[in-house]
Amino acid sequence: QVQLVESGGGLVQPGGSLRLSCAASGSIRSINFMGWYRQAPGQQREFVAHIISNRGTNYADSVKGRFTISRDNAKNTVYLQMNNLKPEDTAVYYCNAKGVYRDYTDFNSWGQGTQVTVSS
Repeated sequence: QVQLVESGGGLVQPGGSLRLSCAASGSIRSINFMGWYRQAPGQQREFVAHIISNRGTNYADSVKGRFTISRDNAKNTVYLQMNNLKPEDTAVYYCNAKGVYRDYTDFNSWGQGTQVTVSS
């Protein structure tokens, strides 16, 4: 019932920047958690960053100082600003959101993913 739509992926040169967006829609009462994960070819899906209501943000060590996660609560949208991109950042990036529906039941929703390719 909760849909997540990612956007902003694409091809960028090393050292470049991209800004990913993830918009949630549906019968949402509140979103407690929004995060980004990524999966490179032949690799397991890994944590990138998340933001939790009243608890701040967390980042994977590999992206600290380069990526910034933020949110717009009014739009139920989370962003990932990615600067100084490296070839090892190449992956499909997935958005994840956790919260409660209007009837107070829990949801845990994933987006379809957006491809980020960092290459010269």
